[in-house]
Order: sequence, then structure tokens, then C-alpha cells
Amino acid sequence: MNTENLKYSKDHIWVSMQDDIATIGITDYAQSELSDIVYIDITELDEELEVGDIFGSIEAVKTVSDLFMPINGKIIEFNSELTDKPELVNNEPYKKGWIAKIVPAQNANLNTLLNEESYKEFIAE
Repeated sequence: MNTENLKYSKDHIWVSMQDDIATIGITDYAQSELSDIVYIDITELDEELEVGDIFGSIEAVKTVSDLFMPINGKIIEFNSELTDKPELVNNEPYKKGWIAKIVPAQNANLNTLLNEESYKEFIAE
């Protein structure tokens, strides 16, 4: 996946829009900070959520972190491969390690997300 076309939240979630579906995952920076990911839990499937709502958690060997919605919308699919292979998030965060698919709301707030250059500046701070 070409990361230049992705949008990013300050909570280290990437968003890829294709047609009317947003695919999301955690950034390479986030997975490297978490280290070895052992479990991913999505708790809010098929519910309308807003930016900043917690939709699940990601468990690594040393910590558990909440997953925050990057846009307004409804999660319609969870990457079921992650149930048996959570390490895909570490190995391929922008490809096979995607976490969920979202149907964006009309007021999705996509314009509040960062482009790749802005995200790189943000994590460099």
C-alpha cells in the first residue's frame, strides 16, 4: 500500500479511503512503540461511533492500548486474520495488518486527519 495516500490521526491510526469504505489500522510508528502485539479486540462492531470514541484495544507483551476512532462512522468488518495472527500488525501494518473497515458518516471529519508529511512531523516532536 502506498502510504502517501493515507490519512493519519494523532492517535496513530491510518485511514485509507476506497470507494465509500475506509480501511484503518495502526501506523508503523505505533506498532514499533507497542512492540510484540499478542491480541486485538474490537468491541464496537456495527455501532455508529464518533472521532475519539474507543472501539477496541490492542494488547502487546508489555501494555494494552485503546483504539480510538479516527473518523465518524460505523465499523462493518474486523480483520479476522488478526484473531490467530495478531503479529500481522507488527509485520505488515499497512497491508495484511489492517484492523477494521468503516462506513464513514456524512460528517466523517476526514479533513481533520493529517497527511503523511504532517504525521511524520507530529511523531518527530
